[in-house]
Amino acid sequence: MSKKLFISAGVFVVALGAMFLPVEGSAPAATGPVPKASTMDLSAFSAEQPPSPVDLLFIHHSCGGQLLTDPGPEKETSNCVYVSHPNGGGLKQRLAAQGYNVHEASYGSEIGENTDLFDWLPKYRTKMDKVLRVAQNDVMLPEGTVNRIVVFKSCYPNNRFRGEGSPPGNPEGPELTVWNAKATMAALLPELAKRKDTLFVYVTAPANVLKNPKVPAWKYVAKKVLGKPSDAELQKEQADLARGFNNWVKAPDGWLKGYPEKNVAVFDYYDVLTGKGESNFSINGSEGNTDNHPSREGNEKAAAELVPFLNQAARRAGVIP
Repeated sequence: MSKKLFISAGVFVVALGAMFLPVEGSAPAATGPVPKASTMDLSAFSAEQPPSPVDLLFIHHSCGGQLLTDPGPEKETSNCVYVSHPNGGGLKQRLAAQGYNVHEASYGSEIGENTDLFDWLPKYRTKMDKVLRVAQNDVMLPEGTVNRIVVFKSCYPNNRFRGEGSPPGNPEGPELTVWNAKATMAALLPELAKRKDTLFVYVTAPANVLKNPKVPAWKYVAKKVLGKPSDAELQKEQADLARGFNNWVKAPDGWLKGYPEKNVAVFDYYDVLTGKGESNFSINGSEGNTDNHPSREGNEKAAAELVPFLNQAARRAGVIP
């Protein structure tokens, strides 16, 4: 073999090998300018604790359970109803100190089992009476006692939108597009309006963390050749759509525009976890910001903000004086 042919063959082998070596996913920067949105102005209402005990239900799965519980070793009484957790935010203890009787519905229970965006409409449409009676999972409150506040949230996969979709959207989904999400939230309001004496607090789904996995070079190149977005580009698109949707949910001229009642409020958990505009990705993920479950630090920040917010929103709704 000639020297030139030998060198050419060597280059080919090296190039071929490189096609199978993992490469960084070229993820977008986690920071940058983020569109801001106004939110409900509660400044006219006191943030002081309620004068008497108030029954409150939080419908959640893992992230909500960790937000509620105290920090410590992972211990649970049932699916995602924790005694303690390393990511614990201490919200339940903070609420109890304010006089709230905190109840939970999570995995495995009739009311807590399904908590994706498209689950809320059928849940409130067909099971509202049971929602208001939950003490913990399938255990009901004593006859005559009801939850005056219902806090509900979906989990981080509900921020993985598959495009804008088409207006007016389908409230039943099932595809998670922005327009379908807006349609289901809009259809939910008439159901919540039927219970004017109950405050419903929608907690936005926690943000996903920015992940930059190594992928085979051939896969990255193949997507580029076919004109398909890389995994990194897809992450960025989903995060941008999530920001836009959550801004719409909390804005007075968004989800609640034209809603005549005062019994619905939005707590922007997504915004807290993303540094309030620092990023469209979570900067408070657990496991060194590699896991989508919010960290203890992120949950403690959210808990500290949620308590006074809840007191003010409850006064606006007339649930507490």
